[in-house]
Amino acid sequence: MNQIEKCHTSGAFTLIELMVVIAIIAVLMGLAFPAYQGVQNAAKKTQAKNDLVQIVTAVNAFYTEYGKYPLPAGAAGADDYTYGDAATPNKPLMIILTGKNATDNPRGIAFLAPPIATRANAYGVELDNAGNPTSDFNHPWSKPDFHEPYRICIDEDYDGAVRDPELPARKIPAGVIAWSFGKNTTAPKIYSYK
Repeated sequence: MNQIEKCHTSGAFTLIELMVVIAIIAVLMGLAFPAYQGVQNAAKKTQAKNDLVQIVTAVNAFYTEYGKYPLPAGAAGADDYTYGDAATPNKPLMIILTGKNATDNPRGIAFLAPPIATRANAYGVELDNAGNPTSDFNHPWSKPDFHEPYRICIDEDYDGAVRDPELPARKIPAGVIAWSFGKNTTAPKIYSYK
């Protein structure tokens, strides 16, 4: 090789080498994404479990303070009362537990400070300008097109037990339980008592 040919060789990447590097990065990202989703889902499960424990603790603290459970005025007292389904949203319970209902919580005690939702139907509770809850307390997987509120079952007849959401014939020895459907309605539920 003569002196002129030595000057023209460079240490730059060829197009093929650059494409190989990009392909390797894409494969690594493809492998990392499911792991990231798994970590994110585990974090949401932990957050949901924490929220459920806080809800149950708040309801029990309300019971300790007032000698009764935070039930709606029309509750018949014949069975257990469940907040959070289509017929009975959990928003009224959130208003009571946050101290924003002077009738049911005359001392205005904030038994619960749920996270504030960042947008409509997102995780947490939506608040108006005065700090009053305007929505259900939605679980961490909630988003505008799919949102689920937490379910809270309270011992309405004060017999010391509530029905199991999975096996209604079985009673759980507790005054209140709470649960979430998790990532989707087919996944195992997340309970406050398990």
